[in-house]
Amino acid sequence: NTTKVPTPTMTTTTNLQNPRDAVIVQAIRTPLCRARKGGLAKVPPSTLLSAALRGVLLKDPQTRHDQDATDPASSAYLIPPSDVQDICVGNVLSPPTSAVSFRMAALSADIPHTTSLSTTNRQCSSGLQAIANIAHAIQSGSISIGIGAGVESMSSDPMHELYDKFPPQVDWEVVQNCRHSRDAMGCLIPMGVTSENVSKKYRLDRSALDRFAAESHRKAARAQSLGKFRAEITPVGDVSRDDGIRPDTTAETLSKLKPVFDKAEGSTTAGNSSQLTDGAAAVLLMSREEAVKRKLPIWGVWRSYAVEGVPPDIMGVGPVYAIPSALQKAKIGAKDVDIFEINEAFASQAYYCIRTLKLEEGKVNPNGGAIALGHPLGCTGARMVVTLLNEMR
Repeated sequence: NTTKVPTPTMTTTTNLQNPRDAVIVQAIRTPLCRARKGGLAKVPPSTLLSAALRGVLLKDPQTRHDQDATDPASSAYLIPPSDVQDICVGNVLSPPTSAVSFRMAALSADIPHTTSLSTTNRQCSSGLQAIANIAHAIQSGSISIGIGAGVESMSSDPMHELYDKFPPQVDWEVVQNCRHSRDAMGCLIPMGVTSENVSKKYRLDRSALDRFAAESHRKAARAQSLGKFRAEITPVGDVSRDDGIRPDTTAETLSKLKPVFDKAEGSTTAGNSSQLTDGAAAVLLMSREEAVKRKLPIWGVWRSYAVEGVPPDIMGVGPVYAIPSALQKAKIGAKDVDIFEINEAFASQAYYCIRTLKLEEGKVNPNGGAIALGHPLGCTGARMVVTLLNEMR
């Protein structure tokens, strides 16, 4: 909660080529389905992850492949699964034993035990941090091929039960009396309340937030109707389509919903917040040298990465600081960027970030964002990279 949203900057340009560039050669995700009500509600997170890991290694991820029918040496694979050296998985809500279940998921995806696996948790940016970890390992020469992934089943691990099951283990007397006690205690503020804090601090209009949310659904519905998501989705069983998009959503219908976190004067509702969702995503990275040697198409190059900290009580404003930092490191300006993917945890923080950075609205989340597609916490950072690269292609 104390960390700003990390922001990746990727380009498809071929200048400044370096054999140790971290390049992306495949990016895939599962369908995103409503928690508890959607098509993946009864699917455990390990199965979601296994589907994404298997899919990102296949030449044709959109085709169903029965587990026993796909031999690791099969020509169906983009590269042999045994060539993957390391996997990093972003996750937020699963219990500590998830490290075990995720390793089992990799093995069940025909990836052998010689491929190591770790997990990472940077809250809503966990999937993005997993990709960064693999990219940086490639750039440093530690590995040549790896997978950055993210997964969350908010059906299996409901967010509202997190603090009841795993309360923070801290010395409260020390925390409450330390120099940064206000920020420290701010880490306990529910995410929805931080959304209200952003709205009040920056005087955001409720109608503007409802319009933003309705636009997210409109863009996602249009993309879905045009089949733009098909290329980025690998099926999970018989489920191959996102089920949280509401084509009929309008600002007028959203305006009738009551605030959730500040019932008297609030602006954050169920309609202008991200959906609770199940899903997984995976990105296959390797060194440029490796990709050229294997004659694989390069989708994008990992150019820079930035993480900035913000006050916990307004945690959603992270992109305001992380985006300029990432752009500076990549030595480009905002006007050089054709597409931005910014997480829509809440309309309040996303709208504020876009407005403050003065980004062209048509360049941001052109196929909708988490308000329409859903926000499986550990998956979203990786999902955004998948959607971004598929749109750039």
